[in-house]
Amino acid sequence: MGAFTGAFLRPNVANRLERLPMTNYQRSLFGIIATAWFFDSMDLGIMTFVLGSIKAEFGLSTAQAGLLASSSFLGMFLGAAIAGMLADKYGRKPVFQWSMVFWGVGSLACGFAQDVDQLMIFRVILGFGMGMEFPIGLSMVSEIVPAKSRGKYVAILEGFWPLGFIAAGILAYLTLPLIGWRGIFIALSVPAAFVFVIRRYVPESPRWLEEVGRNEEAEKVISTMEKSVIRANGGLALPEPAKQAAPSLLKGDKRALFAELWHGVYAKRTIMLWALWFFALLGYYGLTTWLGALLQQAGYEVTKSVTYTIYISLAGIPGFIFSAWLLEKWGRKPTCVLMLVGSAGAAYVYGQTASAQAPVEQLIASGLCMQFFMFGMWSVLYAYTPELYPTRSRATGAGFASSVGRLGSLLGPLAVGLILPFTGHTGVFTLGAVSFMIAAFVVIALGTETKGKSLEDVSG
Repeated sequence: MGAFTGAFLRPNVANRLERLPMTNYQRSLFGIIATAWFFDSMDLGIMTFVLGSIKAEFGLSTAQAGLLASSSFLGMFLGAAIAGMLADKYGRKPVFQWSMVFWGVGSLACGFAQDVDQLMIFRVILGFGMGMEFPIGLSMVSEIVPAKSRGKYVAILEGFWPLGFIAAGILAYLTLPLIGWRGIFIALSVPAAFVFVIRRYVPESPRWLEEVGRNEEAEKVISTMEKSVIRANGGLALPEPAKQAAPSLLKGDKRALFAELWHGVYAKRTIMLWALWFFALLGYYGLTTWLGALLQQAGYEVTKSVTYTIYISLAGIPGFIFSAWLLEKWGRKPTCVLMLVGSAGAAYVYGQTASAQAPVEQLIASGLCMQFFMFGMWSVLYAYTPELYPTRSRATGAGFASSVGRLGSLLGPLAVGLILPFTGHTGVFTLGAVSFMIAAFVVIALGTETKGKSLEDVSG
C-alpha cells in the first residue's frame, strides 16, 4: 500500500485534466506548439528542394549528396535520445525552448558554410535541435489534451509537417532564383525567435510536475488552466473530477527511465515502436529527401522539379486530416497498418511511373497518392508513440523511438545515393515500399490499441 499513499485523498492532476472540456485555451496552447513544429518542419523539408542546387554548386556525386542529405538525421538521432531523458528529468518546457535555439543557430550557420564539410557539420547541429523538438512537442500536447481528443490533436500537430514541407517548397520556388540556398537557410533561422512566445505562454506539463513530486507547482499550473478553461467556456462550471484518483507511484518507486522501457509490458511496445520508426523513416526520408533531385536527374529543370514536388506534397494535407479522423473512428493500430501498406503500394507505383518517364500528369497523380499515405502515416506515428508509455518515462520512450527512427532517416538518403546509379528510380522506390511493408508487419504482430483510453489507463 505504501506505493499508493495519499493517492485517494484528492483528485490528481490527470483526473482534473481529463474532465476539462476542449476550449480555445487549450487550442491556443496547441497552436503555439504547432507553430514551432511548423517552422521546424520547414527547416527539415527545405533540403528536398535545395539538394539539387547544392549538389550542382559543390559538384557532388550522388553518394556525397546522399551523405549530405543524411547529415541532419545524425543530429536528430542524438537530439531525440538526449532530449527525451532531459525532458523527463528537468521538464518539457525548458528542453523544448533549447531545441529551438539549436535549430535556429544551425540554420543560420548553414547559410554561411564555406564548403560541403562545414555544411554537413551545421546540418548536424540543426538536426540536433529538430530531433530535440519532435518528441517533446508530442509529450506536451499528449499531456495537455484530454483522452477523448488526444489522438485527433496529436495527429493534427503532425499535420503541420506537410504544411511546413509545402511552405518550404513555396519559399524555395519564390526565393531560390533570387537569394540562393544560402539565403533560404538564413531566412529560416529567423523563426527561432518564436522561443520567446513559448517561454511566456506555454506552461510546464502539470502531469510531469506531479510525477516528479513538485506538487505546489503542479497545483498552481492546473488551477490556472482550470480558470482559463472556465473563462474560455463562458463561465460554465467544470464537471467534478473522478471521485477516485488514479494511483501514481511515489518518486522512490521509479525505475531508471531507460530501463523501464524494457520492463514488463513496455518491452514489447518498445520493440514494436523502434522497428516501426526505423523502417517507416528509412522508407520515407529515403524517398522524399531525393524527390526534387531525382526529378532534376530525370531531366526536369530546377523550377519545374520544385513545382512538381510542391504539387505532389499537397496530398499530405488531406492525408493527415483523413488519418486524424480515422485514428479516433477506427483506432491507432488499424490506421497505422493502412497508411503503411498504402505508402508501400503507392511508392512502388510512383517508382514505376518515374522510371518509365510517363507523362507529367501520371507522375503527379501517382505522387499525390504516395504523399497522401505517407503523411497520413506520420500522423499515426506521432499520435500512437507517446500513448504507450507512462508520464514518468513518456518523453524518454518517445525520444528513443524517434532517435532510432533517425537512424533509418540517416541510412535512407545515403542508401538511395549509393543504389541510384545501379538500380535507377525503380530500385529506389522499391526499397521504400519494402521498408513500409516491414513496418506494417511489425505493427500487426506487436501493436496494441490505445483509442479512447486515458494515458494512465494505457500505462497500466
